[in-house]
Amino acid sequence: MERWRNKVAIVSGASSGIGAACARSLVLAGLQVVGLARRQQRVEQLRDELQTAEQRQRLHALRCDIRQETEVVEAFRWARDQLGGVHVLVSNAGVMATTELSGAANTSAIRETIETNIMGGVYCVREAFQTMKQQRVEGLPEGEQGEGVGAAGELGCGMQEGHVIIINSVAGQQVPNLGPQLPSLNIYPATKFALRAMQEIYRQEFQRHKTRVRVSTISPGIVDTDILPAQLQGVIKEHMPMLSSMDVADAMLWILSTPPNVQVQNITIKPQGEKF
Repeated sequence: MERWRNKVAIVSGASSGIGAACARSLVLAGLQVVGLARRQQRVEQLRDELQTAEQRQRLHALRCDIRQETEVVEAFRWARDQLGGVHVLVSNAGVMATTELSGAANTSAIRETIETNIMGGVYCVREAFQTMKQQRVEGLPEGEQGEGVGAAGELGCGMQEGHVIIINSVAGQQVPNLGPQLPSLNIYPATKFALRAMQEIYRQEFQRHKTRVRVSTISPGIVDTDILPAQLQGVIKEHMPMLSSMDVADAMLWILSTPPNVQVQNITIKPQGEKF
C-alpha cells in the first residue's frame, strides 16, 4: 500500500456503511480521500471521529448526488483543482427500492435505483478515468511520458497507476430467491448484473487506451448496512449471518495492495453460513 500513500481516492456513498468504512480505511492507509454523499454532514462527522489532526485533514467531504451528472462532474473538477486529480475510485453508492418490479405506480422507485446504481457509477467511473489517463509520473524525461507500450512491454509507460473498484453484490451473480414472505428485490439484481458486465467493458476500454488503470469489483453477500429495506432488516439480522462494512473495506485494501501487473477481476465474499 505504500505506493498509494498521499495519492487521491474518491469514494461515493461515503456517508455510511461500506462507503464510510472504505473512506476511513483509505485515510488510515495514508491517502487523501474525497467522500461524496448527499448527506455531507455524515462524512464530516466521520472526519471528526478520526483520531489525529493529520488524519482529519486527509478526509474531504463533498455534497454530491451521483444521480446528477453535473454534480459528479463538479466534484471531480474540485478534486483535480484542489488535490491534483484522482488515482483511486471506490464506486460504492447504491440503493434498493421497496417495490415490486411488476407493481403499480413503481416508476419513481425503479428509476431512482437505476439512476443511482448504474448511471451514477457511469458518471463517476467516466470522470475518474478521464483524469487518471492524463496523469504522468513525476520526474520522468519528457520523451518517456505519454501513452503507449514501454521498452519493457509495460502498458502506459510514464503514466501514473490508477484503480477503479466497483462495489457490486452476489445479487449480480445470481438472483436470490427470498420467497413470498419477504419483499421483492425488484430491479436491484438487474443493476448489479449490469455492473458485472460494465467491469469487463471498462477493463477492455482501459486496455484499449494503453493505460495503467485497473478495474475490479467486490461482490459481497449480505452486509449489515442501512441499504436493506426495513422489512428485511429484522428478519435478516435475526436469522442470517451478515458481513460487516469493514470486511468489504479490507477486501478493497487487498485489491489495492496487489502488484500493478495483477488484474483482480472480482472478489466474492460471503458471511460464513450464508444460505444463498
